[in-house]
Amino acid sequence: MTRFYDARGNIYGVVSPAHLRGLGIDVPDNARLAASTREMWAASAIASECGWGALPPPAGAKAYRCDGLLVGPFQARPPFDLLIINTDSSLAERSGNGLTIFAQALTDQGLMVHGSELRVYHDKPDAVSPVITYVEPAKHEQVPGFWLALGRPEFGPLAVGAVGVSPVVAAHHEFSRVAALASINAQWGNSQFVRIGNPHCVTLVEHVSALPVNDTMHQLALFNRLKAIAFAPPAGCGQLCVGGVNLQWVARDAGNRVIARVFERGEGPTASSGTSASAVACAAWRAGWIEGDDVTVVMPGGTAPVRLQTESGNVLSVSLFGTARLIM
Repeated sequence: MTRFYDARGNIYGVVSPAHLRGLGIDVPDNARLAASTREMWAASAIASECGWGALPPPAGAKAYRCDGLLVGPFQARPPFDLLIINTDSSLAERSGNGLTIFAQALTDQGLMVHGSELRVYHDKPDAVSPVITYVEPAKHEQVPGFWLALGRPEFGPLAVGAVGVSPVVAAHHEFSRVAALASINAQWGNSQFVRIGNPHCVTLVEHVSALPVNDTMHQLALFNRLKAIAFAPPAGCGQLCVGGVNLQWVARDAGNRVIARVFERGEGPTASSGTSASAVACAAWRAGWIEGDDVTVVMPGGTAPVRLQTESGNVLSVSLFGTARLIM
């Protein structure tokens, strides 16, 4: 059966390949092969497990009752392989909230007691597959959950394959100007590209009022403009990156707290995103907003603690803490 978990307002279904095959969905029993053939079965899996089915959707609900599907594990002992499927049936290289949910699901099944590697397979030609994340059960401020070691981030347009951007200097820091974003809002002129397994475009704004509102991003006019930038073809135009890119906006708060909004490729506006929070923390640090290595990223769905290991003006590694709870 498919179990649904919530992590900071992100909801994913977790399902085994064997269960999907039992439904007549022909998922290979090898994660690499499953990723390379996802066009043959992923849309059916999303429709079967993430749609509302016999349940009437609540008034104003989005097309699917969750933000995606986690297919795995493909083995009974660590390391564990999985696929992260967006609701448009594309594959994601990494999802912080998704991996937190998957770790909790493995723990609930008795498969993971100690730390383990989670290996996400995908079909993006511009990124290594699998993307490996080490997950360790831990506590943060006495709350049990998981620390995810996301590795060393890369910065700049080349890191994500962005095209058609121009450099801009503000407050002695170098950013990129994305014309398609600035044409929507003149306050969206300073962006920082970050790759943490998957690609991100973080736009830094001076005031919280310049952050987009999720309800507004769901409205068709703005949604379509952002979708053209963020989504890869055929769902979007891939205006910025041919493989698509996750969009974030961030404003400063007190201390090492920042406030963020997220528009994910393959999904759209989301209540939160773990890798987006990590990219936001990295971009805020690079802009000189962060004085220490511990960053708190506040999103509509919840708060993400992010830990940066820095040395000599470089971010050496990023870790993300998260919790998840079974909801259905």
